[in-house]
Amino acid sequence: MALNAFSKIRDFLLPPPLHEAPTTQTASSELLKRVRAIQIKTNHLVDDVMAGEYHTAFKGRGMEFSEVREYQPEDDVRLIDWNVSARMNQPYVKEFIEERELTVMLMVDASASGNFGSVQKRKNEIAAETASILAFAAIKNNDKIGLIVFTDRIERFIPPKKGKAHVWNIIRSILDFDPEGKGTDLNLPLEYLAKVQKKKAATFLISDFQTQGYEKALKMAKQKHDLTAIYIRDPREKEMPDVGWIQLEDAESGEIMLADTGNAETRRRYQETCEQSYQTRLKTFRAMGVGVIEIDTERPLTGPIIRYFKMREKRR
Repeated sequence: MALNAFSKIRDFLLPPPLHEAPTTQTASSELLKRVRAIQIKTNHLVDDVMAGEYHTAFKGRGMEFSEVREYQPEDDVRLIDWNVSARMNQPYVKEFIEERELTVMLMVDASASGNFGSVQKRKNEIAAETASILAFAAIKNNDKIGLIVFTDRIERFIPPKKGKAHVWNIIRSILDFDPEGKGTDLNLPLEYLAKVQKKKAATFLISDFQTQGYEKALKMAKQKHDLTAIYIRDPREKEMPDVGWIQLEDAESGEIMLADTGNAETRRRYQETCEQSYQTRLKTFRAMGVGVIEIDTERPLTGPIIRYFKMREKRR
């Protein structure tokens, strides 16, 4: 089997569906349970663990004037308020506080490749929970939050606002969404972001990044916004198990092929191709200064988020 054929493989169809198709009533009940479970998880995460990290990890839009006070020897002379100093016959400096209000934009990939999951949860479920956690964290800090859901088209846009009702609308939109498109085009949300969000925003691009050719749009978005890529991977996207002959299907293109996973050379070449693609993506992110949160579907997703916020906090 040609090596370049492996680069086309997006998803294995080996695992059976994780859930049977629910009825409308069951789906509504299940959605409510998922939202409540995420809210409980996030309340603990934000209140007990992540509150300080989130609050300090992302800068506000600027500095806001607070008051003037008498000059101290260690003060920056550039902060001297000459008008007040002249009236008071001694030097006074301006004090500023950081304007904490942020606009947070979530860009969530809803393409068909997210339907795959070889462990407990599919990639799109992990993406939805990750976005939900960030949404709850943002509202806890009184930040505005907006949403862009995309595939090979812009599926849904919710403008940034504050408030619990707004966040619940975003969470429901993420968890209970049936996209029209199957493919992935990362250029679309990155370019759309520039049109709908003029001011700098803390932006999270949540995807499995199973596509190419988005580097230019990524660079442009990074120049305008504080951009973080949340990279979701499944164990089967790292190595191929030895289970004999299997049928593989690209979830986005529908292309089908057979592979002999019992062949050690086949497994080796697949693993090398996956690793090469993985390293290429990370190299692209690093070269453009884009932060990365790597989330594996086989591990708890909160750990990588907390570590990333702590890392950003230390850098400030």
